[in-house]
Amino acid sequence: MPLNALSALLAEQGTALAAEVARSPLAPPAYLELVRRSRDVDKLAEQVLKLCVQQCRDAGHTWQEIGDLLGVTRQAAFQRFGKPLDPRTGEPMDKTVHLADAAERAVQIVTDVLEGRMDEARKTFNSQVLEAFTDEVRGDGLATVAGMVGAFEGFGEGEPFVRRIGDHTVVDIPLRYEAGDMKARVAFDADEKVAGLVIIPPDAA
Repeated sequence: MPLNALSALLAEQGTALAAEVARSPLAPPAYLELVRRSRDVDKLAEQVLKLCVQQCRDAGHTWQEIGDLLGVTRQAAFQRFGKPLDPRTGEPMDKTVHLADAAERAVQIVTDVLEGRMDEARKTFNSQVLEAFTDEVRGDGLATVAGMVGAFEGFGEGEPFVRRIGDHTVVDIPLRYEAGDMKARVAFDADEKVAGLVIIPPDAA
C-alpha cells in the first residue's frame, strides 16, 4: 500500500481510537477493544514509519541522520529499517525472526546467568560458547559490570528488542543497576542455540 493511503488509514483509525477513548469510562469489555484498536494503530504507524525512512534514504539522507532523529545509533536504525544484501548471493537478506519465543528464552537465560544457575544456562549454549563461557569468564564479566554500575537491581523498563542479523536472532534486554542502566544481548544461531551473550551499555550498537 502506498504511503499516502497508509497515512490516510492511520489517521482514520487514530481518530476512531481517540473518539473511543474520549467516551471513558467504558464497560469493562470495551477496554479490550481499545487494546485491539491500539495494536492495529501501532502496526499501521510502524508501516508508515518504515516507508518514511525508505523515502529518507531514497532522498539521500544517511543512517546517522535517521538514527539521530529516532534517538538510536545509525547501526540500530539500519538494523531496524535497512535492507541489506547478502554478499554471498546478492539477494536481500531475510530479516524475518523465525524464533518466535526468542525474547522469553533470552530473558530466562540472562536470569539463569545472573543468578548463578549455569547448569541450566549451559544447556542452551552452542559448542563454542559452552567452551568459552567458563565460571571464571562469568565471574570476571559480572565483576566488570559491578565496577561500572554497581549491584544488579532487576530488569529495566521496556520490552526486549528482537531482530534478525544475518543468520542470527539477536535480543537486547534492558537491565537496571544501582548506578545506571545496561543491557544484555543474547544471540541465537540457526540451530536456536546461544551463540553469544554479553552485558553492554544501553547505547551500544
